[in-house]
Amino acid sequence: MRKYIINAIFALFGLAVGITLLPALWIVAGLDSVRLLNNGYVNGLIGLIIFYLLSFLFIKPITDLNTRIEKYLNSRSPGWIIFGAIFLIGGLVLANIISIPFYMMHNWFANIIPVILMIIFGFLGFRMGTSRRNDWKSFSITKRKATEPDDDKKDMDYDGEIMRRSSKKDFYPYKILDTSVVIDGRIHQLAQTGFLEGKIMVPDFVVHELQLISDSSDNQKRERGRRGLDILNEMKMDTTIDIETTTRDYDNIPEVDMKLLKLAKEIGGAVLTNDYNLSKVSEFQNVQVLNINELAKVLKPMVLPGETMTVKVIKAGTEREQGVAYLEDGTMVVVEDGKYFIDKSVDVVVTSALQTDAGKMIFAKPKHSMNGIQSNTSNNVNNSNKKNSSKESSNNANKNSKNNSRNKRGERRNGKQVR
Repeated sequence: MRKYIINAIFALFGLAVGITLLPALWIVAGLDSVRLLNNGYVNGLIGLIIFYLLSFLFIKPITDLNTRIEKYLNSRSPGWIIFGAIFLIGGLVLANIISIPFYMMHNWFANIIPVILMIIFGFLGFRMGTSRRNDWKSFSITKRKATEPDDDKKDMDYDGEIMRRSSKKDFYPYKILDTSVVIDGRIHQLAQTGFLEGKIMVPDFVVHELQLISDSSDNQKRERGRRGLDILNEMKMDTTIDIETTTRDYDNIPEVDMKLLKLAKEIGGAVLTNDYNLSKVSEFQNVQVLNINELAKVLKPMVLPGETMTVKVIKAGTEREQGVAYLEDGTMVVVEDGKYFIDKSVDVVVTSALQTDAGKMIFAKPKHSMNGIQSNTSNNVNNSNKKNSSKESSNNANKNSKNNSRNKRGERRNGKQVR
């Protein structure tokens, strides 16, 4: 279909060129005396045929350019396109108003300067509309709130029924996922509950970073990267979750965190993360951020003291004889006496859990050490009982021996008295 459209456009353009320019060409070539060439229909037909044949040379470049433009526009939000078009039209109108004096001139300025002004003002208007569209949205919302009556009274009729839902300024239609929150895994369950309004967006540069992590030489990083990719695939297959991707990228920004903030500003979205530092930077740049750890901080902890789990100790801890392990979601587990179980899996018992804005930390002890303490205490009790019983038996034996000696002494004395 695109091929036929390009052919038709080139043919119409060739028709116009043939009617307007070919007569001058015949005069220059000295063929103006030929009656057949001085016919407008013939000139239009010649131009049409020439440009129709030339269109086949430009079909592939034009279709490729059209595909790239469509892909670029599809990656942009509707607000970006609408505000860009409105301000582009405004810039062109302003350029035409300024060009009115030049139209009255009968020289080459009348044709060149208006075109230059339209290009400059059109570009400036488009950039002003796309780069500051959030400010224009805020301005329009503030203006409407100042002119409209109270929303609570307007939203309810005389019977007390709500007629329409008023739009709120703090609603963010897109929730942009960070790499850390994808690896964490809790975002899948959170999205299934329906607490997240709007669409969940996963940029391609976040997926690329997960791919780089999954290809890492470090076993721990590789497992976390693969876990993040698996979670994204599960969320994509889940029909209850409204998720989409975007190919928008910023080549001039190397850091993924800064790309997320730039994307959130452009589309008016909120960043979902559990990175404490990214949360602070987002607040500083006036970007809405939703921290999963802050949500988990006010909810029931996932691990309670007394629960048992199996972990693999990765390295030694900062304190003496401590070992450090990690759960699948990256939660740090500090194991007492875990220094002796490095690169080994061990059953541990949770003693306490600490939840902060920077993440969650679990403290645990090896399960066999807890059993050893219990067995030692029982052995100590048994030994103490045995000692007490032996002491009592020895005391009873001493008492009996003393009584026997006293009885013998009394019998001797009695015998002497009888004699």
